[in-house]
Amino acid sequence: MCQALSERKVPFEIIDLKVSNKFPEYSKVADVREIESLRNSVSGEIVVHLAAVHRDDVQDISEYYNTNVNGTQNIARVCTDFGIKKIIFTSTVAVYGFAEPDTGEDGKINTFNDYGKSKYLAEEQLRSWHNRTDSSLVIVRPTAIFGEGNRGNIFNLFNQIASNNFVMIGDGKNKKSIAYIKNVIAFLEECISSTESYSLYNYVDTPDLDMNSLIKNVRVFLNKENTSGIRLPYWFGILLGYLADSFSYMSGRNLPLSSIRVKKFCSSSAFSSAKFKLNNFKAPFSLDEALEKTLNSEFINPDPNSEIFFSE
Repeated sequence: MCQALSERKVPFEIIDLKVSNKFPEYSKVADVREIESLRNSVSGEIVVHLAAVHRDDVQDISEYYNTNVNGTQNIARVCTDFGIKKIIFTSTVAVYGFAEPDTGEDGKINTFNDYGKSKYLAEEQLRSWHNRTDSSLVIVRPTAIFGEGNRGNIFNLFNQIASNNFVMIGDGKNKKSIAYIKNVIAFLEECISSTESYSLYNYVDTPDLDMNSLIKNVRVFLNKENTSGIRLPYWFGILLGYLADSFSYMSGRNLPLSSIRVKKFCSSSAFSSAKFKLNNFKAPFSLDEALEKTLNSEFINPDPNSEIFFSE
């Protein structure tokens, strides 16, 4: 996002736990959990709030609430103190839980983990701030994000396929909404320029692919193999997930496999989005283009000097 703002010559500052390697001159070190550090760092007219604890395997669940909820409350307080009248907040479609296909922005809130619950509570903090201060609030709920340099769940899937370590669990007919990072950034830029007082958007890139199609597309691009590879039945995969959970609990070591990851992998998470209603927004990259750009950048022609972001 900072790269996009820099190219458009839009002034910005980065407030994070560490200094940005790419934009050190624009960086300030602060912690959303510590309000005084925010008071010493925040300035400007708009806050784009991206900070979160996100991982599935966090052992101390209070970390979700200290950062995602209390941290958001601190940001709202500082914005009130400094007269900042607009916040753009990246939430998550995890607030809907295991939702029905094509769930839109009016979908039922039905969280299944502390990450989704804490992000929804953070939304509520910001809605309260918006109502108290008559300020502008945009909430964006992205689905699973992928793209160059993004080390999240989708990258982990691609990496397993590229290294021939992937094993399909279930029938693969479940659909997955995914989102390309550069399209998400383009949408957030539209949110910055929006004049709406309050708005809420899911963010997905269409068309949704089922897991069989997604994995075959990746295999064809990387390995020229039009197949989903080895397949395990769901009951066996979830059993392995529970065994991994038990091992992690007893040993204190996190494993790449867990029951929640198996459930997420095998469930449908297909959402609809009203993003086009914001200035007739159109994503700059198609899903096919996005997948090709990502796979080429990460596995075919990787740049050892490119910046990497770990989100999962």
